[in-house]
Amino acid sequence: MENSSRPYYKRIYLDMMTKKFPDKIEKYQAMFQKEELSALDVIKLNEDLFGKRNKTENSDTNSSQKYRSYLKSDILQILDYQRKNKLNNSEIARHFKLSRNTVKKWKDVFVN
Repeated sequence: MENSSRPYYKRIYLDMMTKKFPDKIEKYQAMFQKEELSALDVIKLNEDLFGKRNKTENSDTNSSQKYRSYLKSDILQILDYQRKNKLNNSEIARHFKLSRNTVKKWKDVFVN
């Protein structure tokens, strides 16, 4: 584990799915075989289990986004997703609910 203060998402989601969504555990078996879930895995699980939220459902989006943190490997996966899908900074920011400035900064640090 790279960051000891990071929540153990694998255990959290396995426990939650066992109690609330036992029928979906098999679908994500491969994901749970990983040693640790990435931020992208957590986002995908959350969207699949609880549906996508739009801005009208969560008016406090900006304040909740303040506290997200990403590992270098997560950032590189997001930037790779952008490259593979030929998305611009605004599109990738909207897709992952990030700031365009955050995406630009990541590209400056990790790509250039």
